[in-house]
Amino acid sequence: MAIDLRSDTVTQPSHGMRDAIAHAPVGDDVYGDDPTVNSLESRVAAMFGMEAGVFTPTGSLANQLAIRTLVAPGEELLAESNSHIVRAELGAAAVFSGITTRTWHSVNGRLKASDVIDLARPDSGPYLVSTTAIAVENTHNFGGGTVQSIKEIAELRAKADVLGLALHLDGARIWNAHIASGVSFLEYGKYFDTISVCLSKGLGAPVGSVMISNKERVSKARVWRKRYGAGMRQVGILAAAGHYALDNNLERLAEDHRLAKKLAVAIAAIDSTLIDPSTVETNIVGLDLTSMSFSAAELAKRTREAGLWISSLGPHYARLVTHMDFDDGQCDEAIEILKIALVTK
Repeated sequence: MAIDLRSDTVTQPSHGMRDAIAHAPVGDDVYGDDPTVNSLESRVAAMFGMEAGVFTPTGSLANQLAIRTLVAPGEELLAESNSHIVRAELGAAAVFSGITTRTWHSVNGRLKASDVIDLARPDSGPYLVSTTAIAVENTHNFGGGTVQSIKEIAELRAKADVLGLALHLDGARIWNAHIASGVSFLEYGKYFDTISVCLSKGLGAPVGSVMISNKERVSKARVWRKRYGAGMRQVGILAAAGHYALDNNLERLAEDHRLAKKLAVAIAAIDSTLIDPSTVETNIVGLDLTSMSFSAAELAKRTREAGLWISSLGPHYARLVTHMDFDDGQCDEAIEILKIALVTK
């Protein structure tokens, strides 16, 4: 069987999770009658000190619902240049909500509050676009699983308040950030107006994210969820998987982080230009292939033929993501495959 490190979304529901799915109490969620969905939304909101939540099938939709409540059509959202909202949601903010976007650049996606605030232009009058919100991604996917500094987040919040700007957290992998940093969910929650969290990445649920905020924004988001065609019926069978994931799979994320570091150290030993293991904080290993004679696509082809699936996310950038269906034995096997693939001319 192939070793699949393309993403932490490739995990299979465990037997315990499948059992929870099979026995979930359900109702019609469009009518607000599904008890398992309702309890999951309340649970996740409470974890971050928020008032309410809305269950969505994808993290992208959770992000889009959140920023729609913060930014009016024709207004501006600021985000990091390689953030998921900017690079991986196919222009949804512009297509669905008429939101314009400007970006700041950072090394490994690492937030520096002053860089963001220097870019902001609120209240720009009738002739220029006005900034109204800022999106932060934690952990930063294309930055290599970077954990954002809580000090920088706090500074950004303070400066944004002065300017009257809202903050959104793309917390698809906030669970990993919490395990790696020790920062509590309540601490993260107090700095943001809206948050999206994903249950189908490191936590291992098959489907599902939650957008959380105050009751007013969540009520508006629920209308837009339906308008976008994502009103769901007996979706408690999926929400049950989210509950199971939160009950059983949070603490084990540390194991994913350990294996990612193990991969990074081994790859750096092959060629130190590929990755600095000290930058690997969570479960993502990003390889810089600019000094190699082959592309990321060629590397992915070589490893796939040997039984290891990785992602090619640019001409010279390859990504490996550890997850709950990946163990030490597979890690050793992956390292041996990479040793051959990375030295082949």
